[in-house]
Amino acid sequence: MDLGLQDRVYVVTGGTRGLGFAAARELVADGARVLLTGREPAAVDAAVEALSTTGEGNGAVAGLVADNADPQTAERLVTTAVERFGRLDGVLISVGGPAAGPVVSATDEAWRTAFESVFLGALRIARTAAGTLGTGGVIGFVLSTSVYEPINGLGISNGLRPGLAMAAKSLANELGPRGIRVLGLLPARIDTDRVRELDAMSSDPAAARERATTGIPLGRYGTPEEFGKVAAFALSPAASYLTGLMLPVDGGALHAL
Repeated sequence: MDLGLQDRVYVVTGGTRGLGFAAARELVADGARVLLTGREPAAVDAAVEALSTTGEGNGAVAGLVADNADPQTAERLVTTAVERFGRLDGVLISVGGPAAGPVVSATDEAWRTAFESVFLGALRIARTAAGTLGTGGVIGFVLSTSVYEPINGLGISNGLRPGLAMAAKSLANELGPRGIRVLGLLPARIDTDRVRELDAMSSDPAAARERATTGIPLGRYGTPEEFGKVAAFALSPAASYLTGLMLPVDGGALHAL
């Protein structure tokens, strides 16, 4: 199936590794042009170089060192994408997960730091992108299955993700009349560095992974490539009638409908 991604332009934040990189790779492989961001210059350069060998990636990928928590980032992203590629068709807002730990021991500072990056930074990028996107544009948020069910040991994430999902749903209602779609992607146990780090916090990482796997009907962790393909479809014109939804990419792990 042709997703209709040829020459369309997307910004992917947190695109140097994990889920963001996987999504950027699939977009580029299908002919899209991507501006990816990360906080470390070396990581941004490495990601751009890696994606330049994918599909039509030569010249179709640019990088920008940026932190979602920085109030100037949103305008820099949109301006750079338009200047580099001449248009903007969508954004995928992916940020690293907040510090792990229970709610009872999370400090005020930890909550403030996470809020600035995970919540306010994401909304600022979405709001700024909405000012440039036209009919057919799309705003995607990489969230988590904690939108529906809390994840043990991720108290701050459990607190922020559901609120961001509801804000995304509100944005879908507000921007729908302009032909702009807004949606969320809800990964669960995808085999990324972040998930491996969470497993490693257990005294027995292998046992932690085995326990998590037993709760997944498909019986395994997902791959970044599987997530990336779903993200590319959701952002593409092929998904033009999908908006306001939270799409789990979880192997069936969620218990909610």
